[in-house]
Amino acid sequence: MDLELVTVGNELLLGFTHDTNARDLALAVAPAGGRIVRRATVGDEPHAIGDAVGQALARTGFVVTSGGLGPTSDDLTREAVAKELRRELKVDQSVLDDIVARFAKLRPGPMPASNRKQAEVPAAAEVLANAHGSAPGLWIDDDRGTVVLLPGVPSEFRAMAAEYLVPRIRERSGTAHRVQSRTLRTTGISESALADRLAESVASLADVEVAFLPSLRTVDIRVTASGEADVVSRRLDEAETLLRPILADDLYGAAEEDLAATVLEMLRQRDARLAVAESCTGGLIAARLTEVAGAGDTFLGGIVTYGNKAKTRDLGVQEDLIARVGAVSVEVAEAMVRGVTDRFGVDAAIAVTGIAGPSGGTSEKPVGTICLAAAWRGEIRVVKRHVPGSRYQVRRRAAQAALDLLRRML
Repeated sequence: MDLELVTVGNELLLGFTHDTNARDLALAVAPAGGRIVRRATVGDEPHAIGDAVGQALARTGFVVTSGGLGPTSDDLTREAVAKELRRELKVDQSVLDDIVARFAKLRPGPMPASNRKQAEVPAAAEVLANAHGSAPGLWIDDDRGTVVLLPGVPSEFRAMAAEYLVPRIRERSGTAHRVQSRTLRTTGISESALADRLAESVASLADVEVAFLPSLRTVDIRVTASGEADVVSRRLDEAETLLRPILADDLYGAAEEDLAATVLEMLRQRDARLAVAESCTGGLIAARLTEVAGAGDTFLGGIVTYGNKAKTRDLGVQEDLIARVGAVSVEVAEAMVRGVTDRFGVDAAIAVTGIAGPSGGTSEKPVGTICLAAAWRGEIRVVKRHVPGSRYQVRRRAAQAALDLLRRML
């Protein structure tokens, strides 16, 4: 079943707000048999909203809108769609009563008069109750097709799409046709290197689409198949079985799994404990680890030794070593990982030092130079690398690379 999405808001066109609703909707409807074939973003202008909805109806007969259902003067989706469909817009008393009751529970005093417009409903439209906000959604079946109006707030949009839209798409599309995807997560290898390695295998997967999705931390490989549900599952199983051995150690997980969670689980299975020593990453590795629920049974803690004196005082790195080879060196990274291992008495440790920029680089050690060390039960590995990007990117790539070094040891 094909559908289109129209997201509304000047903030989207100006770049102040990311359109996460488009991604969330695509992921939600695909397993139900829906497919977004076109997306449009328009500003807070009635004619632009109406035109986009009308054109989408002419093409697919099913359009979802996101945004423009609030109480302010720039929330105009409701009015624009009613005009496009030539339906009268009136205040629905039951909807208004619900909004008033919601405000009474949330704060003292009367409801702001501007919220009254959220109770306006086009003739013959079905009101979709919003348990997460004040703006109800609307479902309108017309001789031209179906228009579904949902709020733009991401949490409200996701919840209402799951509650109202996905079940009805599943019902309309039937049980036979599905579009499903799986994601394999790799790190420590470039997109182009992966594409070259998998070229022959990808070419053999005639009924499966393979996409390479690079980011700061990973290169995800997404495999997608469509057709009858049982056929789709079999095709995805075959694709995954083919690709996993070829990816080898560069593969660390699937779906949305984070590398920090993978490392913690590997250590947990070995009944081991972890500590980290960070310089240029300034605590990013520790933050990644503590974002994982239950990390405390494995991760004991970390030390940020940003300055040279801190490296000496807190980790026992010798001053003459730093003077001789520099703070950004594999020798200092190794001394840092030995120091944090001894201080915490752990089985595993990570250390990182580097030049994140934008200044501080030299011809021998340019911005982006990072030195990493990982320790595992007496064994230590050290590497020196150069990673590209801004200060923000270098620091996050360094944190990922440090976690990956320990993962590969394990």
